[in-house]
Order: sequence, then structure tokens, then C-alpha cells
Amino acid sequence: MQTIHTSARTTASDMPIGSPTAARVLEVQQLSTAFRSRVGPLTAVDRVSFDVAQGEVVALVGESGSGKSVTALSIMGLLDARVAAVTGGRILFEGQDLTRLPESELRALRGDRMAMIFQEPMSSLNPSLSIGRQMTEGLELHRGLPSAEARKQAQALLASVGIADPERRLAAYPHEMSGGMRQRVMVAMALACKPRLLLADEPTTALDVTTQAQILDLIQVLTAQTGTAVLLITHDLGLVARYAQRVNVMYSGRLVEQADARQLFAHPSHPYTRGLLASIPRLDTPRLRELSAIEGLPPALDERDEGCAFRSRCPLADARCSAAQTWVEIAPGHRAACWRAQEAA
Repeated sequence: MQTIHTSARTTASDMPIGSPTAARVLEVQQLSTAFRSRVGPLTAVDRVSFDVAQGEVVALVGESGSGKSVTALSIMGLLDARVAAVTGGRILFEGQDLTRLPESELRALRGDRMAMIFQEPMSSLNPSLSIGRQMTEGLELHRGLPSAEARKQAQALLASVGIADPERRLAAYPHEMSGGMRQRVMVAMALACKPRLLLADEPTTALDVTTQAQILDLIQVLTAQTGTAVLLITHDLGLVARYAQRVNVMYSGRLVEQADARQLFAHPSHPYTRGLLASIPRLDTPRLRELSAIEGLPPALDERDEGCAFRSRCPLADARCSAAQTWVEIAPGHRAACWRAQEAA
């Protein structure tokens, strides 16, 4: 993982609010990631801090382009070093700083103790290798299983994610499967070695509602049986409400609200969070209402400053929003980066 360390403003209020009871598997501290450009580094992830405890599902939510996937790729050490790099902060996996590990040690962790379900399975699976070869590789490499035993386990994994006739599917190639089937293969591969940390980046993309529930229930069983820590990256707040214990709301590369899931849905405090929740269709209202939308677009990477990035779209914004926002504690374990958060709560 290529890392360029720069100074970062770190105070007690900048550190993540975490689970007080379980051991922390992942601790992200003041993480910043930038892309190279002709005009200089463009920060895509800006001083982000959160953690995930053993046996816990923590959600990272926000619009497309908010920096969620870049955060996950930074954690896994999968950034393309030619165009992007971690520029500050630490990523602690079971107490070990991933930003300082050589690539050989990161490679030994990936697919074994830490795994990722990628958002786009067609570009993540190797088109020249059969599904069986791609699934057994990790089991043979990380678990030392003989080929026959690895294939047997791969077949069972495919069955567990709802793929019919798994023995025949092991001989298939990615292009011979539908998008939903490829997504289920990605889930099975990620779960193969029962990782300590699972990063699930939109894990139910291209899946029907029934299969979505099946996949996420399977992940939930994994956390209960093995204590796997799960970072669920999604824009689907319905999934967050059902499966996550804690939520981190991300906007334009920065976290803007952190809370227990129930607290967040009951008392959203940042205007962006309230906008996201207001845009969800509801069946419990007495009559149909017009869907709410957040007007405008997030700022481009080269347009950001120290002020609140949401202010150009916020109905409550005023001159104070041009300054850097400090975290406001709403309740124990619930805070928002908005000077009006306490008033809103």
C-alpha cells in the first residue's frame, strides 16, 4: 500500500464513536485518500474515522460519489498506485497498521482474514478462468486444502448463496452467468475463508429482493457464528435499518453523522441525513405524497474547502457554514458535523 503521510488535525472529538463492549477488528483513524491530477492531489476521502467491532455490522452510507468505495479500497490496499494513494491517517486491522505493511503481507491478508465483496462482479471476476478455479484458489492458498477438498467446499458455498446445480456452475465462466449469479459468486468467494473482516460494497447489486435477503441473512449468520466484523457499504437505507447496528453517513468525502442505527432513524440530525431519509418512499403514511429530493449536486473534488460541503444544497445554510464544522454530540454514541445539529435534534 503506497502511503504519503501528511500532518492531520487529530483531536479527541475527531476519533470514531465505537462499540464499547466488543473488541475492535477495524479502526480507521483520520484516513485521507487523494487522486493525482494535473492541478495537484484531489482529496476523495477527507479525515474519516470509524471502527467496526467483532460480530458487528456497521454501515457506511451516502450518495454515489461520496467516497464510500474509495474508503473500502484504501482499507484493502487496492488503490491503483499510479493514480491514488493514502495521504494520511491510520488503518488498524486487529491492531496492525495496514498503511505500513508491504504488499506481500497485505496479499497474505486479503482473501483470508480480510475480504471484500466488490460492487461490479463482471469486472472483478477473471473472464479467462472458470468459476471453480477462481473459488478454489483462495482455499488452496490460504487454507492449504487439496484440490478435491477445495472444490467440494466451493460447491457447498455456491449452494449456500442460492446457485442451483453448483457442481455444473463450477465449470462455467463469468460470461456464461447472469449479473445476479456473478454477484452471488463474489459473495461466496468472499465468505470462503470465513474472514475476520468483510467489506461488503453494495453486496446485493443486481439481485432480486428475495435473493438480497438470502445473501444478507447469510452474512448475518457468519457474523454470529464466527464473529466476523462487517462494513456494509450501501445507499439502500432499508438494508441499513434491517442489518446494521451502527451507521456512518458520508458526504463529499467526509463523515457528517455517526449514530446507533435506531437512533439515526428516529432522530436524524444532519440536514443531509434528513434529506436522505425524506427521499425514501413510505407505506405507513395516510396518503401518497410527492417524493422529496435533495436539490443540486455535490461539489467537485477541486471545489471543496474547509467549510461544510453540503451547504450549497442545504436549506438551513448560512454564513457560519463556510467555516470548518465541529462535531456536535446529540446523545451518547450519536454526533453530527453541523453547528445546527443540536437545534435540529
